[in-house]
Amino acid sequence: MNFDSIKQRFGIIGDSDAIDNAIGIALQVAKTDLSVLVTGESGVGKEFIPQIIHFNSPRKHNVYLSINCGAIPEGTIDSELFGHEKGAFTGATETRKGYFEEADGGTLFLDEVAELPLSTQVRLLRVLQTGEFMKVGSSKIQKTNVRVVAATNIDLRRAIETGRFREDLYFRLNTVPIRMPALRDRKEDIHKLFRKFALDFANRYMMPAVRLTPDAVQRLEEYPWPGNVRELKSVAERISVMETERIIDSNELAKYLQNDLNTSLPALAGSASADYMSDRDIIFKMIMQLKQDIEQLKGEVASLRGGAAPAGKLIQPASNLIVESTEPHRSAIYEPEAVEELPVQEVLHNHREEESSSLSINDKKSELIVKALEKHRGNRKMAAAELGISERTLYRKIKDLGL
Repeated sequence: MNFDSIKQRFGIIGDSDAIDNAIGIALQVAKTDLSVLVTGESGVGKEFIPQIIHFNSPRKHNVYLSINCGAIPEGTIDSELFGHEKGAFTGATETRKGYFEEADGGTLFLDEVAELPLSTQVRLLRVLQTGEFMKVGSSKIQKTNVRVVAATNIDLRRAIETGRFREDLYFRLNTVPIRMPALRDRKEDIHKLFRKFALDFANRYMMPAVRLTPDAVQRLEEYPWPGNVRELKSVAERISVMETERIIDSNELAKYLQNDLNTSLPALAGSASADYMSDRDIIFKMIMQLKQDIEQLKGEVASLRGGAAPAGKLIQPASNLIVESTEPHRSAIYEPEAVEELPVQEVLHNHREEESSSLSINDKKSELIVKALEKHRGNRKMAAAELGISERTLYRKIKDLGL
């Protein structure tokens, strides 16, 4: 099977020597049972190598399992890999097969293998050397015939020096090393990958594909791509969705490249964690603004009355509101009916009519985003910094809220 058919089958884009070398080694060792260690930075596509090895090996008709060792809690990793007996621990209500038993006769891909605890590394070394393992809570030795391919983005030599990884396991896994190149080391493939991603997103979102001007292509290739192919795909998707023009020049492209931003991005910007946190961040910002509004209104009420406003009695009219209390460590949630009984309701209506009409969290989110954009004259970078969220999250909120 030639390289072109391999790339087409597994969706690999690129013709660089580094990629061809990695594929060539994978094909060469596929017909053996040698252990393989795939190394490379996060986002380079290490998961393609074990697939190429398995589906070009005599085991191709048997099970192929891919396991992310870093995603399994330390307390359950032994049970996941080697299985457990009924009653072996709390919650073990039945006997369970582990991945080494399930993949018997096939291939097991252990991604992020450096995240395994030392006790599990001992078990893994034994099964690699002898093909033997014991389920958790069992004294019975079982046999398995599994081809193991491991991968890591960690420098295992340094992990060995710091005592986080066993040297004997390293040598056992590293029988055949394959290194996947970083995207910055295969510049000739960067524009090809971008065009492929742009076409994919054009089909998904039913729009014309974006294209880059020559100066944008140059900028694309000069960017160091710390997130590698994963980051490039994310940038292609954001540009495809956010830009109304289908021809992107260098200046427009620069807005989506982190190293080209004039202002530093918030922590975790552009990552999944940042997206998960964005709603909470906006709500927090909303609460802080509400608090400032309330304090301002207290002052206005106090000046109208000629005295201090009573603490814990001022409330912003909304469907459900948290009101500060004069008693420590207490708060109360007032329902809308309670608003009518407050003596300052008329003042609230006269002085905050615009805010009073915003009766939902989404309305307040929209209001905050619009204010930030107006303040910075449409500059999305500065507006995102003002809101305390990433520019990527701001783009998504603008789209979600229909602004």
